[in-house]
Amino acid sequence: MLNCKFLTLHSVFKNRLIPAILKHNKMSGLIGKKIGMTSLYNADGQALACTVIQAGPCVVTQVRSEEKDGYSALQLAFGEKKEKNTTKPMLGHFKKANTTPKQKLVEFKYFEEEHELGKALTIDDIFTEGEFVDVVGTAKGRGFQGVVKRHGFGGVGGQTHGQHNRARHPGSIGACSFPSRVFKGMKMAGRMGNNRVKIQNLRILKLIPEQNLLVVSGSVPGSKNSFVIIEK
Repeated sequence: MLNCKFLTLHSVFKNRLIPAILKHNKMSGLIGKKIGMTSLYNADGQALACTVIQAGPCVVTQVRSEEKDGYSALQLAFGEKKEKNTTKPMLGHFKKANTTPKQKLVEFKYFEEEHELGKALTIDDIFTEGEFVDVVGTAKGRGFQGVVKRHGFGGVGGQTHGQHNRARHPGSIGACSFPSRVFKGMKMAGRMGNNRVKIQNLRILKLIPEQNLLVVSGSVPGSKNSFVIIEK
């Protein structure tokens, strides 16, 4: 009986979940810049915190193919850059796409449509209102932080039994003679932030094509004017 249940669950996982996971991993999107946060009101009068992103226009600067590169992808570029700050190899790379130098280049796989080299993609070409997207950005750097802010420790507690100046300290980090070391991965003070963060399933609340603006629900990692990647 257990074997039958296992086979049934295994077949369901194999036939339904795995294709769904593979489909979810397919990615297309745009490069953008975080403008800031604001709020919108829905039909029920609730105030929704949201983030405004300038998404595109992004220029196709390279088309990857299975025959030449071993995989299919589109390289998109976003953000103007001065020629004097661009290396000569990259100037030639942008010249092939008949575009000006750009600041940010990102590859996206599994675009549904084929796009030519040098074509500019806008939010109208990729996104629609109401769908969900994932946003990738670099979180704000917090510097060297203690365990309370970095890991959410509660502190030692009260001030009894002669305790002095230990309220936000980490406490014990290991045993004594055995194992005579600190285990790897111990939550301790250290550098916090400035790492790649992906926020999933943010709903697109509004599209403003005239200004290439995308309004998504919730917060997005990074500071103002930082680059983000919007994945569909």
